[in-house]
Amino acid sequence: MSMVNGGQVPVGTVLKAELDMVNHPPHYTAGGIECIEAIRAALTPDEFRGHCKANAMKYLWRINHKSSKIENVNKAIWYLERFKESLDGDMG
Repeated sequence: MSMVNGGQVPVGTVLKAELDMVNHPPHYTAGGIECIEAIRAALTPDEFRGHCKANAMKYLWRINHKSSKIENVNKAIWYLERFKESLDGDMG
């Protein structure tokens, strides 16, 4: 088994710092499909944009009640980016 960090951590081990809690949180990527893709497939484009808009608003609404304000802003931006991609797909 190959090791990194002077033999302390096996290669391929996901370190806590490597977790991406904004773009790919592990609890949303289990099961072979990301949750957002399953939601997108189940909704019309307008419904999906409403989902993205509501989630962005949720993360901004509660920002003063969370310990990681920047993470919550980044989550709101993530949903707004999905919203924008959906618009681009309709206009492209």
